Amino acid sequence: MSKNIINQILQEMLKVLDNQQLIILRKCLYRNLSTEYENKADEVTNEVLLKKYFSAKRTEGCSEKSLTYYRKTIVKMLTSIELIATKITTDDLRSYLTNYQMEHNSSKITIDNIRRILSSFFNWLEDEDYIVKSPVRRIHKIKTTTLVKETYTDEELEKLRDNCTKIRDLAMIDLLASTGMRVGELVGLNRNDIDFSERECVVLGKGDKERVTYFDARAKLHLKNYLLTRQDSNAALFVGLRKPKMRLTIGGVESCLKRLGYKAEIGNVYPHKFRRTLATIAIDKGMPIEQLQKLLGHKRIDTTLHYAMVKQQNVKLAHRKYIG
Repeated sequence: MSKNIINQILQEMLKVLDNQQLIILRKCLYRNLSTEYENKADEVTNEVLLKKYFSAKRTEGCSEKSLTYYRKTIVKMLTSIELIATKITTDDLRSYLTNYQMEHNSSKITIDNIRRILSSFFNWLEDEDYIVKSPVRRIHKIKTTTLVKETYTDEELEKLRDNCTKIRDLAMIDLLASTGMRVGELVGLNRNDIDFSERECVVLGKGDKERVTYFDARAKLHLKNYLLTRQDSNAALFVGLRKPKMRLTIGGVESCLKRLGYKAEIGNVYPHKFRRTLATIAIDKGMPIEQLQKLLGHKRIDTTLHYAMVKQQNVKLAHRKYIG
């Protein structure tokens, strides 16, 4: 019963006291009203908190790439504010975000990404009872301008194909264009991941989650032709052109596409634009958003909606069809 009373008092004082004052109040209440007294915020360091936080995130299945980005962002904040995380206030974080934006001339999207990562960290501290209330709770999502991101046109895709002098590059472009897979998923593919009879392959997506994705007849033909030219024993689906035939890296794919883009006179070509292009084509042709979500391997449907740019002409046609 004492614990419920303590929690009720703390909830009522949330708007009046900061975290450090709430922690002191909680200590006092537990000492006087409960035999279950425990204060996890005593004698903790930022290093201990970070170690426990990232251990929890790994357990949740976060990728090492994401964890590295999270660590860099959180450590930068802690170094700048120079306080134990449990003592940081909302005003401290607001000042940090404002100064960061001014010093780095950062976009609103970048600042909101930082806010989102800090929110994850401080919410964990709150959930684990290191603090009573997350100081990020009162820092709302930053409104950003939604830009219509470009996709490849049919003509641009054909130009890219026409400028491929290597069968490997042609197979790579067709696989990206027809599956919409991430570049990290592409370079992680092995030969035995490809099922030519069903025109499908198993990719390892974010959070080490496997999913099946599908390719078209053109990609099947060029992939088969490419593999027939291979004389190495590397299990990787795509390898470098020079010996030793090592697995192609993300950087290798990006460099290859960039060269092809300038050769085809369509500017900077990068892998992720193929993914966005596939999403847009799928939506325009009537694929249900839930199926597109599964195809792209998105955890949340909101992410899928960001990828899919519905063409205005289709909106016009839909209006005439359904409204008149």
